[in-house]
Amino acid sequence: MGPAEESPRRTVGARVKRYRSRSGRPQAAVAGLCGITERYLSLIENGKRMPSPDVLARLAAELGVPIAALLSDEVPAASSVSLATAPDIASALMGYGTPGNSVSPTPTDLRERVEQAWRIWQSSATRYTDIEPTLGALIVDIEHAVRTHRAGGDIDARREVLRAAADLYGLLRSYCRRTGRLDLSLMAADRARRAAEDADDPIRLAAAQWNFGHCLLSRQGGAEEAAEVARAGVEQLREAPACPERTAMTGALELVRVVADAQRGRWWEARERVHETAPLGGTVGEANVQWTVFGPTNVHLHALSIEMLAGQTTDGLRLADEVDVSVLPSRERQFTFTLELARCYDLRRDDAAVLVHLLDLERLSYEDMVRSSLATEMVTCLLGRVRPTYRRQVADLAERMGLG
Repeated sequence: MGPAEESPRRTVGARVKRYRSRSGRPQAAVAGLCGITERYLSLIENGKRMPSPDVLARLAAELGVPIAALLSDEVPAASSVSLATAPDIASALMGYGTPGNSVSPTPTDLRERVEQAWRIWQSSATRYTDIEPTLGALIVDIEHAVRTHRAGGDIDARREVLRAAADLYGLLRSYCRRTGRLDLSLMAADRARRAAEDADDPIRLAAAQWNFGHCLLSRQGGAEEAAEVARAGVEQLREAPACPERTAMTGALELVRVVADAQRGRWWEARERVHETAPLGGTVGEANVQWTVFGPTNVHLHALSIEMLAGQTTDGLRLADEVDVSVLPSRERQFTFTLELARCYDLRRDDAAVLVHLLDLERLSYEDMVRSSLATEMVTCLLGRVRPTYRRQVADLAERMGLG
């Protein structure tokens, strides 16, 4: 291998090492959060391996720099969006903070604040910017209320506070995972489970299992554990009284098992489970029990995900033509659908269609787009191969994302 081939590896590796060292974080921590081994990160930093576009995007997101900063020595323009977990939210989760109000909020006040946070999280195009100023104080107030009601007193008030805590930590599981803190995401999922158990609320306990399952699906090799957590959740729900909420949560947990099957390459098992889950969606309609967005459309989207993961782009695009994501109450789920659709076209090297859907992603949520390693990888790859007809549009998109 000649010097010309070694140079890019060495320079990229040196920049990764420089930014990591600046953050004061060990290789093991950064590697784990990026889903690679410590040895592989060491090989990258020492110029022995060139990271793939996906790994490069994950490293950049975890180090809090644009991809361009790892590819060039030019100082990149400051991003208008912080990709990291907000410091006050991380501090509140780790127990640092005191209630901001001299008068403790009532359980009803806490419930309303948590529900408002969930509405923002599911519907706002700028959900990170909108929600981060309020989450830290809400965590502190919830934790203070849980401690206040733990000693006894009004049992109904205690259960209401615990339910609000379970719901808040379900949101925080998603937020922390999206901002690159899987450790805090797992902590939040565990707190949601404990709060649901203490509240003796089987539906929220099922939601907590659903949250745990999604945390595990985010980890390399976590599909087996995710499937087991979801299976256990379904079994526990059978003890709960029959109701539409139980049906919806059973369906949501079965979809976790669908994704786990697909991640392990068990395509026929995944397809069969989707087929078996579809009647549950038909029973509850387009529900949003515990913010899981379970319903016929979400079942259909999981069928699309299977074909995308299996590389069956023709079947995936056929399924995509049959679904209307505008009925979904979650902008995040709409974003995920559009992302998977873009990936189907990317696998077919239909660059014009890829660009159209990437621009749709930017419109749906720029903040989610810059946090998505798959979207970042597609933009980066498209920039390197696109025809001159579309190059200006792709270059402008890459620049807006801090990649150019």
